[in-house]
Order: sequence, then C-alpha cells, then structure tokens
Amino acid sequence: MSEAPHGPLQSYVDKWLAVQPQQRVALVFVDPHRHAGHIALAALEQELLAAAYGIREPQVAAVKLNWWAEELAGAAQGGGRHPLTQVLFDDERAQALPAELWLAPVRAAIAQLEAGTAADFGAQLVAAEPLHGALAALETAWWFGIDADPRRAGRVAVLAHLCHALRRLQDDAERDRLPLPMARLARFGLSRADLRATGEARAEALRAQLGDLAAAWREAMALAGPLGMFRTLEARESIRLAKAAARAGDPLATLQRGLPGSGFGLTLAAWRAARRWRRSEG
Repeated sequence: MSEAPHGPLQSYVDKWLAVQPQQRVALVFVDPHRHAGHIALAALEQELLAAAYGIREPQVAAVKLNWWAEELAGAAQGGGRHPLTQVLFDDERAQALPAELWLAPVRAAIAQLEAGTAADFGAQLVAAEPLHGALAALETAWWFGIDADPRRAGRVAVLAHLCHALRRLQDDAERDRLPLPMARLARFGLSRADLRATGEARAEALRAQLGDLAAAWREAMALAGPLGMFRTLEARESIRLAKAAARAGDPLATLQRGLPGSGFGLTLAAWRAARRWRRSEG
C-alpha cells in the first residue's frame, strides 16, 4: 500500500481527486513509484475533460486542446514538456501504444466544443461516445494491453460523464449544451430558467434521466472488456449516486452533495478491483 505521489505530478493529481474524491481510496492500492503512469494518465484525462467541458469559450478551449495535441504528438520523441507527459512517456507502456490512441481523445474533444443540446437520451450517448470512448480506449490499452477490448470501459465512461454533467444543471442552464436532452425538457415543460429553480417538474425530469442512466448502466456492465481500477470505482460511485438521487426529494441537491468519500464498502471495492488488476498483470 502506498501514498499518493508527490512533486510536480501532485497538483494535477489533486485536481483529479477534487472531481473524483473516491479515488483517494484507490491510490492506497497503487504504488506511485511502480505505477506513476497509471496515476498520470488519470490526471491527464481530467485535464482534457476540464478543457473540453469546463472552459466556456470554445476558442479558448480549442487553444488549450491544440496545445495538448502538439504535446502528445511530440512526447514519443522528446519525452514531453508537461509533467504529466514526462511521467507517462518515461514508462515503456507509452512507447508501445500507437500515436493515434494518444491523439484521438484530443481531436474528439475539439470536435465537440460547439455541440448543442442533444435531442434525446440516445443522442446524448452518441454525442459523448467519441471523446469518452477514445479516453477509454487509451486507458484500457495502457492498463491491459493494446489487444484488450475497450467497449465496456467506453460505455461506462460515457454514462459516468452524463451522470456528472447533471450536477452542473443550474450552472449550465445558459450554455448551448444542456445536461438534459431536448425531449426531456419538452416532456416536463421546462425552460432554461426552470433548470435553475427547485421545482417538481425539474425533479421529475431528473428522475427520468436517472432512470435511463440506470438502465444503461445495467447494459454497460454486461459488455465485454476489462475495467481499470480507477474506472471501476468511478462506475461504482456513479451508480450509487444516481440511485440515491433518484430516491431523493430533491435529486439535484443529492447529486451535488455527493456520497460519503470513504467507508468499508468503498475500500472493499477498491481492494477487489486491485486484486483483479494485479491478476491481469500476471
């Protein structure tokens, strides 16, 4: 068992943990010296997602993502300038992966910057797949090898994103891309202004969205392919949070509050995920 990494990597790991605090438990089972690249990859994914979804001006986001594209394209030869790419490309796993696996998530992130609100839940899945599927493909190849099947990880990543996006429902009410699809808004008679205010229609729309997510989770977990340790815990906590929110009087408040960050169940899940991962390594 080990503590989280220190040094230049730490500030980026901290940003990842701020979004996924449950991963602090996972880090207990990951040696930061032997598997620094596993941690750096998770932090890199968070950097790309923060640029794709967290920067409101598409032109500014595109500049940052294009910088990452150049950084990742040149890292195989020069080792990179960023602390994350330096850690990643110091690992022999990075050299074994095709360049396209590194670049695909960045290209997908740029392509979706000006996307609008999806028509329905199915369209949301389709719209999120290129970016989150590309991240999952990179992650699966890193953890399990280039021949590992990324389908389950890709769908899990999409669903975790759609669940997390609901937390920003109020903040994103004026953005072009809303966390609820157009069909959901129309069915419950919701305007953008209604998304910012507590009300029964908003709560029912969220429960309907969470119901579709629950059904999609069940289908996703039956797909082929392994899940990395961090993705396993993300899936577990997203499913638990979605269930808790669906039962709550105010689903949005429950989503925003989140679940307790530790406990025996989470520790046991992390231990089991670590055991499966180590067995896969031989």
